[in-house]
Amino acid sequence: MTIDFDEIIDRRGTECTKWDGMKPLYDVDPQDGISMWVADMDFRPPQSVQGMFADLVSHGIYGYCYDAGAFHASVIDWMRERHGWTVEPEWLMTTAGVISGIGLAIQACSKPGDGVIIFTPVYHVFHRLIRDNGRKSVESELRQVDGRYEMDLETLESQLDGSERIVLLCSPHNPGGRVWSVDELRALADFCKAHDLILISDEIHHDLVYSHARHTIMSKAAPEHIDRIIVCAAPTKTFNIAGALTGELIIEDPDLRARVKALHAAITPSANGIGTRAARAAYAGGAEWLDTLLPYLDGNRRLFDAGVNTIPGVRSMPLESTYLSWVDFSGTGMDAKEVSERVRADARIAVNQGPTFGKGGETWLRFNFATRRALVEEAVSRLQSAFADLQ
Repeated sequence: MTIDFDEIIDRRGTECTKWDGMKPLYDVDPQDGISMWVADMDFRPPQSVQGMFADLVSHGIYGYCYDAGAFHASVIDWMRERHGWTVEPEWLMTTAGVISGIGLAIQACSKPGDGVIIFTPVYHVFHRLIRDNGRKSVESELRQVDGRYEMDLETLESQLDGSERIVLLCSPHNPGGRVWSVDELRALADFCKAHDLILISDEIHHDLVYSHARHTIMSKAAPEHIDRIIVCAAPTKTFNIAGALTGELIIEDPDLRARVKALHAAITPSANGIGTRAARAAYAGGAEWLDTLLPYLDGNRRLFDAGVNTIPGVRSMPLESTYLSWVDFSGTGMDAKEVSERVRADARIAVNQGPTFGKGGETWLRFNFATRRALVEEAVSRLQSAFADLQ
């Protein structure tokens, strides 16, 4: 199988959020700018997915087509083969993507005004999701230890006021790229038990882990606490099919599952049949594609990190997972506005702004390097030029 991640694919003018959305959102023109913000990849998905869509178009009928049993079987097979986790069919609930599933779990496991604990800086949509569901964000700022993030449960404990009902964990962590250790996951589960908290684990990046790290599913790390664990997963980040809007909640405990399933039945009576077919095709035929992708992304990671770290005062956080480089500009002595303006106007790169990720993100920017290598090289060159006066 030939897989060419260096293929030039022009996504402009295709209603592509990543490229067509960069002008209105970041004032970077896609005609000469580089899009490095929203988390999808500029690569074609596995051929199995392409073949599924070709067959669908050839058939020409796009009616109801969801096969829950087949989709759940594909999830079960993938989790067993890639993560050593035995999942039973009844544990699964299909959702319109992971964010939809998290919102569902928040509604089922808390009430308006309750606190939802998040470890910041963290995926910016968490903040909006909590707010839009009428809950309040309780931000526990991550500590930097030897250049990487760690949870500070001792300080978090001192923050609690009794209104908290949920911990929402990003595992692996976005934007810091941490793969939490089994000991860290167990400690968090113990914390949730001690304070009667439901633990929602967003594991959408669970397959995008580099060879020097190993991801552990939350339920596997703390099986003694499954009565409070909800795992959220999806193939959409893994195989670059985010438009499929398909994910799954995996809840092992029957009482917790019944609590969530009642709401799921009320607001999600059917799934995206085309999305689940794309997911099944990816799971069935995408393993070799993924095994080829990860070393390619790792090469992009090393190239991007080496380049930006030559700029005085700039430091990227070493990644263990994801394709999202988290870069700190605090050492430049510039304020966030000046840094962002140089990246936007001088480098002509659209990126995610650090403050949107919450406490601890004020001096950072997030760069998506999941694109062809020549474009990563160009981005590095532009950034070095934009900050050339610091050399």
